[in-house]
Amino acid sequence: MAVIRSSSLDFDTIKANLKTFFQAKTEFTDYDFEASGLSNILDVLAYNTHINGLTANFAINESFLNSAQLRSSVVSHAETVGYYPASKTGSSATIDLKVVTTDTTTASATLPALTAFTGTLGEDLFTFQTLEAHSAVNDGTGTFQFKTESGSSSIILTEGAQNTKTFIVGETSDNQVYVIPDANLDKSTLKVEVFDTTTSSTFNAYNDIETVVRIDTNSRVFIIRETPNGFFEIIFGEDSVLGKAPTAGNKIVITYLTSTGADANSISAFTLNNQLTIGGTNYTPTITTIVNSAGGGEKESIESIKLNAPITFASQQRLVTAEDYKAIVSQRFTTILDDVAAWGGEDNIPATFGDVYLSLSFKDGISSTVQADTKNTIQNVISPNLGIMSIDAEFVDPITTFIELGITFDFDPDLTGLTLDATQSNIKTEAASFFSTNLGNFNSVFRKSQLITAVDALSPAILNSDMSVKIQQAFIPTLITTANYSLSFPVKLAAPDDVNRILTSTPFTINGNTCIIRNILGSTSLEVFDQTADTVISDNIGNYNEVTGVVTITGFGSTVTAFNGSSVKISVIPANQNTIKPLRNYIIKLDEAITSASGTVDNQNTNTTLTI
Repeated sequence: MAVIRSSSLDFDTIKANLKTFFQAKTEFTDYDFEASGLSNILDVLAYNTHINGLTANFAINESFLNSAQLRSSVVSHAETVGYYPASKTGSSATIDLKVVTTDTTTASATLPALTAFTGTLGEDLFTFQTLEAHSAVNDGTGTFQFKTESGSSSIILTEGAQNTKTFIVGETSDNQVYVIPDANLDKSTLKVEVFDTTTSSTFNAYNDIETVVRIDTNSRVFIIRETPNGFFEIIFGEDSVLGKAPTAGNKIVITYLTSTGADANSISAFTLNNQLTIGGTNYTPTITTIVNSAGGGEKESIESIKLNAPITFASQQRLVTAEDYKAIVSQRFTTILDDVAAWGGEDNIPATFGDVYLSLSFKDGISSTVQADTKNTIQNVISPNLGIMSIDAEFVDPITTFIELGITFDFDPDLTGLTLDATQSNIKTEAASFFSTNLGNFNSVFRKSQLITAVDALSPAILNSDMSVKIQQAFIPTLITTANYSLSFPVKLAAPDDVNRILTSTPFTINGNTCIIRNILGSTSLEVFDQTADTVISDNIGNYNEVTGVVTITGFGSTVTAFNGSSVKISVIPANQNTIKPLRNYIIKLDEAITSASGTVDNQNTNTTLTI
């Protein structure tokens, strides 16, 4: 008797199995199923079974965080472990604002919170707001310089249109829900105020639960969650659970900004929508952009939610392990960070017990002020409140290590319609795309075999491809000044030999001649070689340690008058060219300017090289 396999649920296989099943019956032994009425019936049965199988498969997939494909399912699963995905985020800019008047009698002026500005990017206009009030004091000559409460003249503008939503609290038995019908809400700008009655002028401010460290029965907190249709819902406690909840008759006023996300990044021109009134006279302020707008982002992606939800759940809103730090920082600063690396002091070099080290990779365009504020928040607010008292958070800047590739291959023009130049150009694009997709973050590993496989797959005309791999870091020497420099590579370096140079540098100028740094053949010692005069200028300017990966350059720069580019690049052959696995705060990227692709036409002696 034929068996219909339950794991084979595509239409054609189901129909074939049904035929096999019927053919095993004596009534249909010699029956021709093609172009028969029974064949049409089998089509219907196969289609119905196929759809039922798909439906069951989809339903089961959506039941688990790792396999779910619908955003509503992923968000729901994340919320069950206490993770609330990031909303759309408005871009932020920093400006200096002052008003020059002839008024010497008015003592001060105020720039109210939610004062609207317009940012211009090409032909597009975006609305920016001040999230807090700013004040200015007359300097005695009629000039008013607006500042923050801390005294800084750097005023932050946040992109978004102001919106207000009001609810009247009903009886508990009503099971009332508070939905904000806005998919573009910026959670970081949301404020919740609860008034005792609809006519009250005083209110109690409620705080986002993600910013609260301790909760008791008198705490006023709320949870904001994303609903299945992409809107947002406000949830309060029930007095004994999650603090004090609004009661019947209370009025809830929710204000927030609706953001356009990343579209408002990179704006440098801002104007005030209305004039400022000082001493009864309207003035147009002078606005100087300090930092262009940046940090705007879309809702947290499904992939990011799947990655962050489990590790955030494991941290349980406390900082004990290095992974806890990574989880909390990633969750709270997801809109301005590309990646976070964290490791304990015992894994640091040198080891320092009692510390946890953090390296933050900020998104492009994030100002140094915002970066410093983020680190201060982590160190002075998050770490003391959630961490162990004896553990200190230390920050280490990311170190970018570039990879230089020398890609070689044989080319058979009979197997493709493309020229050698076009094929080399495609390899250039593929290498850049490979690094963009697979590397550029902490703990991303370069595997040569994966890139070779991708290159080979580009065309059947690419034969016998191979590549040499070098790693590179750079330093900026101080001209006409003797100084020492140290570069630390993330992997072991190749041992010296008598044929190949393991370490070389990009050119610099000494006494008008072009020179480079290179290692002495058969030695880890470094020398300065004059390429113009073909002679060694100095044979003792440092060395490299093949085990630790540290390159030390000593007494360098006193006669250097210029160097190519913005820095001197040091290129080294790693001990293992097949796998480059960085640790801690290292990030791997491709140096497209130095990487090359060279193809040799099969059975010919022509050779062409393109620089990537």
